[in-house]
Amino acid sequence: MKLLLVHNTYQYPGGEDIVFEREAALLREHGHTVITYTRSNAEVRDFSPAAKALLPLRMIWARDAVRDLRALIAAEKPDVAHFHNTHFMISPAAYTACHEAGVPVVQSLHNPRLLCPAATFTRNDRSCQDCLGKTPPWPGILHACYRDSRLQTAAVAAMLTVHRWRKTWATQVACHVVFTEFYRQRFIEGGLPADRLVVKPHFVTPDPLPREDEPGDYALYMGRLEPVKGVRVLLAAWEQAGTIPLKVRGEGPLLAEVQALATRTATVEVIGRLSPDALTQLMRGARFLVWPSLGYYETFGLVAIEAFACGVPVIASRTGVMAEIVTDGVTGLHFTAGDPADLAAKVRWAWEHPAEMAEMGRAARREFEQKYTAERNYAQLMHIYESLLKQ
Repeated sequence: MKLLLVHNTYQYPGGEDIVFEREAALLREHGHTVITYTRSNAEVRDFSPAAKALLPLRMIWARDAVRDLRALIAAEKPDVAHFHNTHFMISPAAYTACHEAGVPVVQSLHNPRLLCPAATFTRNDRSCQDCLGKTPPWPGILHACYRDSRLQTAAVAAMLTVHRWRKTWATQVACHVVFTEFYRQRFIEGGLPADRLVVKPHFVTPDPLPREDEPGDYALYMGRLEPVKGVRVLLAAWEQAGTIPLKVRGEGPLLAEVQALATRTATVEVIGRLSPDALTQLMRGARFLVWPSLGYYETFGLVAIEAFACGVPVIASRTGVMAEIVTDGVTGLHFTAGDPADLAAKVRWAWEHPAEMAEMGRAARREFEQKYTAERNYAQLMHIYESLLKQ
């Protein structure tokens, strides 16, 4: 099968890029021809002032991306086009090139941008779905949700409004891929056809294998250091958790706050950048992972299934995707989202019950083997592609 994979990277790398690269590699490993078309929002740095002024129009219709894809499709004749991110150098107009050539389109929905201009479902570090079902999504403009700018939010809202009116996502995308049932329901509420929404989670590769030794003497947080990830909740909880060691690996705007707590207490340690192998060893050595994200920000949790792959249980917020991926009392523990006292209580219980947590770690590994391996994911991808080619 010949596959065209399309992705727009942001100015800073993220989880979407990892998924795009992993899926491309997985398909190539199984003998498929994979052609990629990628753009980056970092290109804007070299734009002239006039070109930057036209960015709102580009968000709606990036003519050069459409032109590029028309030429690529004519030359390569792919069977299926699989899009990941289109914001904003590629734009939803790119589907047109595929639609004209009769190439079915799959769109992975890595975030809720189709429903929320900020693509986070959060406002002021709290859950927010005020724009869900609204066209145009005016509450986002009112609150300047995208980059704290009403003007830039209006540009994203205009893109959403134009393509909703054109029914772009309903008529030019044959299948939308989401990663959890929780988000499938959100997109149905937002107006996408239910029969075109398929749940296919992410996967971990290479398989790190479960740990064989006893776990180390530390809990672990791994991820971006920003408010919506629940980092301030984590820090407040650790000031109540006693002497339980916590290792923090991540970067972001709250790094200084994490470092300040690490300076005040010997229980918190900030870990610098590590090689992939060293990151795996860090995960394998943890008693448990803490996943304290707020509200509906997460559309999946790569770090959680990486923990599962290592046989490490997860303490997660009892909300949204976190509650779907982590089963309370089976593969980890739940705590009330945004509640440092409840998180501290669950951390203390986990630390004082190593046998129970070890059993949860074994259950987490079984969950990984059933749902999140590369081979399982490949079978799901093939089912999606082959179903479209039969239509």
